[in-house]
Amino acid sequence: MKEQILKNIEAIQTDGKSTVQLYNEISSAIMREISFTAPAPDQKSAYYLSIEFLIGRMFYNNLLELGILNEVRDILKEKGVDAVVFEEIEDAALGNGGLGRLAACFIDSAAGLDLPVYGRGIRYRYGLFKQKFENGFQEELPDDWQSFGDPWGIRRENEARVIKFADGEVRAVPYDMPIIGKNRVNALRLYQAEGGAAAEKISEYLYPADDTEEGKLLRLRQEYFLSAAAVGELIDAYVARHGTDFSAFPAYNAVQLNDTHPVLAIAEFIRILTGTYSVSFAKAVRLAGKTFGYTNHTILPEALECWPQEYIRRLLPEIFTVLKKLDAKEHREFRRKGIGEAEEADMRIVKNGAFSMANTAVYVAHRVNGVARIHSEILKDSLFRSAYAYTPEKFVNVTNGITQRRWLMLCNEELSALIDRKIGTDWRADIGRLSDMKKFAKDDNVLAEFAQIKAKKKEQLAEYVYRKEGIRLLPDAIVYAQVKRLHEYKRQLMTAFAILEIYEKLRNGELAEFKPTVFLFGAKSAPAYFRAKGIIKFINEIAKKIAADELVSKKLQVVFVTDYNVSYAEKIVAGADVSLQVSTAGLEASGTGNMKFMMNGAVTCGTMDGANIEIVEQAGRENNYIFGAEVEEIDALRRGGYDPNAILAQDGAARRAVGTLVDGTFDDGGRGYFKELYDSLTVGASWHKPDHYFILRDLPEYVEQLLRINAEAGSHEFTQKQFANAVSSAYFSSDRSIREYAEKIWEL
Repeated sequence: MKEQILKNIEAIQTDGKSTVQLYNEISSAIMREISFTAPAPDQKSAYYLSIEFLIGRMFYNNLLELGILNEVRDILKEKGVDAVVFEEIEDAALGNGGLGRLAACFIDSAAGLDLPVYGRGIRYRYGLFKQKFENGFQEELPDDWQSFGDPWGIRRENEARVIKFADGEVRAVPYDMPIIGKNRVNALRLYQAEGGAAAEKISEYLYPADDTEEGKLLRLRQEYFLSAAAVGELIDAYVARHGTDFSAFPAYNAVQLNDTHPVLAIAEFIRILTGTYSVSFAKAVRLAGKTFGYTNHTILPEALECWPQEYIRRLLPEIFTVLKKLDAKEHREFRRKGIGEAEEADMRIVKNGAFSMANTAVYVAHRVNGVARIHSEILKDSLFRSAYAYTPEKFVNVTNGITQRRWLMLCNEELSALIDRKIGTDWRADIGRLSDMKKFAKDDNVLAEFAQIKAKKKEQLAEYVYRKEGIRLLPDAIVYAQVKRLHEYKRQLMTAFAILEIYEKLRNGELAEFKPTVFLFGAKSAPAYFRAKGIIKFINEIAKKIAADELVSKKLQVVFVTDYNVSYAEKIVAGADVSLQVSTAGLEASGTGNMKFMMNGAVTCGTMDGANIEIVEQAGRENNYIFGAEVEEIDALRRGGYDPNAILAQDGAARRAVGTLVDGTFDDGGRGYFKELYDSLTVGASWHKPDHYFILRDLPEYVEQLLRINAEAGSHEFTQKQFANAVSSAYFSSDRSIREYAEKIWEL
């Protein structure tokens, strides 16, 4: 296959063709030779249902997976084309952040490990949105990713199916995208909604705004559309092969629900078995239990979907009936087993007049997993405490992971080449071998080469930022990066205050030995998330103020990159020195950005939250910069005794930094963003107390660690810390995660 692909590419004429034309021709030349690996009829396969798949740019990754990346570069170079031009092709932004990127890493690893794991999602017409800044404010533009063509998506018209809602029907047309491994090509199947303007809205946008009833109902339609298309397809395939005795269905099919968005798949499975094939309700529920697994990604209540009963009844009356029967079955079971009223209320499917998707999944699925060890413990101790007491055997942990193919081999070819030279290439197939690099931890020659690679990746990052933003990063600076979804619990606002404190110290001459430093942000705010948009504007105001200050602008720089995506991440994780992972302890389920930075030799400056805890275990606390209140202290502060205003009264630096929100230092154009942020810290709101995310508790320790890093960066010891992180990162490969899913949950 490889030889034929290379011949196809050699035959392409490049003269006078645009980048987009060449991209489509080369991609099509590859696709002509690719054969998808179908699920084996006599073996079990797993299906990963996710509302997001943040796959990023496929061109380079697929060439890497096929083992022809360098050959294609050479062929194009002979034709006068630099393969770097294909960076103009924009990412398919079919995800918002960690949830979708994790899904993409998982299906990549499954193909790499020769496992029959197939993704199922939605083929959105537009991605999340393209972000731009107007005077520092986030503005959203449609992300028309298909304008470049979609040569990697194969339309399967003959496999289209009809999805029924109470008010009409929609066609779900599958498109298969290749997920390439050494021995198999798995399909990521994305369904496109067709059948008129109303139908097409279902797959038009990822996460339509849900601040209106219309928006909420559209999101519900999306979730059922995905669930029904995937489940209907699996049941039809089973019946074609095995008939209508569904007893063996779980022996051939495992379905993983990536968070609560696809949980309606459980109800749809039961609906079809009982309504179409006359399976008893009790048996259908048992079979669903053996088939479905549920991954919880958050304890934040706003992400634990609860659908008003009226919405389900109005759009999906048969699903309404199934969920009500499930709730009644659960109630009878709990009564029979003597479950107390408080515990039952905690676990009920119908909760506060709505259907709880999380409780539905926890009740039916045979496995419920968290995504980092601390997160899984919080699920058992807090969020699903009653369910864990009732069915402890369901609960397992699978710490998240990232694919080293994209996040090391592709984005950091220089570091990968160093590893090849020192321990051979076996690590590329068996990431556990990366740990063999630990024997060079005190080898000055290897460390010097590692430092040179980090400097080169930083130069490449600076070139990319200049190309995208027109901003030149400070030369030879320490790069601190906080790139992730914009949310209050991730505490980008705390980083902003820390920068202001450092800025003031620089202006006052308190930091004579301060090394040039860049704080790099990348994040999108949900369009209707008022505070998150305010934080973006605040950080951009800080960036502007520092850039205009001749006294400090040669030492300190803040850059908020626009339209942060997978391709931007590939440059940032390879070039950054410091990974800022500063969420309030107990709220970041895992994180995966922290793993990408670690694998590329950045130290973590962060709290003991999510996978940071396991990163510190793998690489050593002494090789990272940990600060802040831990979960137990946060819990105690929540129960009482936390007064952020008392902290502000005592801490002049924090008071001045926070005060810039309202003292006229910065301007939010009269939109009220900054006053609302100030009030959220000092007064609170109807739904939370002041400083809900304990920024002011952790801020002094955060500043201390940032300055400690500045003092140590560039030293031999700091390089050793960076190297220790890179060579200790094998555990965080999604290969390990997928093996654990395959063994603990799917029984592949």
